[in-house]
Amino acid sequence: MKPILLVVAPYYQEISEMLIRGATDAIYAAGHTAEMITVPGALEIPAAVAMAIQSHRYSGFVALGCVIRGETSHYDTVCNESARGLQQLAIKKLTAIGNGILTCETMAQAEERASPTQGNKGGEAA
Repeated sequence: MKPILLVVAPYYQEISEMLIRGATDAIYAAGHTAEMITVPGALEIPAAVAMAIQSHRYSGFVALGCVIRGETSHYDTVCNESARGLQQLAIKKLTAIGNGILTCETMAQAEERASPTQGNKGGEAA
């Protein structure tokens, strides 16, 4: 069986590590294997997934990252466009893509949602 690819934007390192742990635990528990690549930010995740789809090396994809609202509208652009890009890829390419990109108001929300023992959004995406 082909591995599942985790595409991670590790801007918030601690949050990313929790998301990765949750996702890999779920993948391994289901009897699959995983590989991982990193990208600079959430906006780059859909493009990286699109390129990886073309390789035919993976059975599915999990997008992981975190966007926390700041003082500008950049938050809205990143949240909307990363989600839209992943959804379009999943539909167009008929490919399994779990969206584990957290979109949070505060770091506390992100920590709770990323924690494998609380929200476990990485595990849910996987």
